[in-house]
Amino acid sequence: MPATPAHTLNDGRSIPAVGLGTWPLDDDAAEKAVAGALERGYRLVDTALNYGNETGTGRGIARSGVPREDVFVTTKVPGRHHGYEKTLASFEESRRNLGLDHVDLYLIHWPLPRVGLYVDTWRALIRLREDGLVRSIGVSNFTADQLARLEEETGVLPAVNQVEMHPRLPQEELRAVHAAKGIVTESWSPLGRGRDLTADPAVVAAAGAHGVTPGQVVLRWHTQLGAVPIPKSADPGRQRENLDLFGFELTPDELARIAAGPQERFGGDPEVHEEF
Repeated sequence: MPATPAHTLNDGRSIPAVGLGTWPLDDDAAEKAVAGALERGYRLVDTALNYGNETGTGRGIARSGVPREDVFVTTKVPGRHHGYEKTLASFEESRRNLGLDHVDLYLIHWPLPRVGLYVDTWRALIRLREDGLVRSIGVSNFTADQLARLEEETGVLPAVNQVEMHPRLPQEELRAVHAAKGIVTESWSPLGRGRDLTADPAVVAAAGAHGVTPGQVVLRWHTQLGAVPIPKSADPGRQRENLDLFGFELTPDELARIAAGPQERFGGDPEVHEEF
């Protein structure tokens, strides 16, 4: 399998074009899944303090034998740790769990607008980057207005916004904002969070036309739109499929048909969702 392409971030670093999600794996399952994925060619691994599997993720990275500098590790600060000092302490907890001296991408997991501390939290992420403990900083589940506020109050834009994105929620307006500001879109639950988007007739038709699986079609839809999907899988065969996305190309008509169904958000609404 050829090496995975990469996107250049607005801070000059790069992120692989597809990665491995780890929610909701426990430590033991995460260790096995991460080690296997890295051995199969993955180079982007996504976890979070709230997933409860940072320790297993770190063990998997060590067990894989892949050099640390070749692995792009993402984790996230949870809502209960919003605020400048709490975020700095939360990062140290995550770093200990992972067993790493630095993290490649650190994200604010949810904006929690009612709490109102996401700008202070962002200032802490800027500090962590300045101190060399984090290579790149970003957010997750932020709206265009929330991104604008970060820029207005700190002058620093996120490198990544990780959001719910799939063919039932293509995020066209938000992706346009990201494109204008040089922010990479990362897709969580890219296959639809348990909904069988792979049974959609347009997806099935494209899979048949290209000789690939429906899951590969959905993930290729993401990559052709410039998004970075991070599907979770602990199955070796599925992991290989989910990484093998760059030997075929969907047509513009196929891309449009795949996203032509009813729009639906399967996860929380960032304007009101609270997760601590």
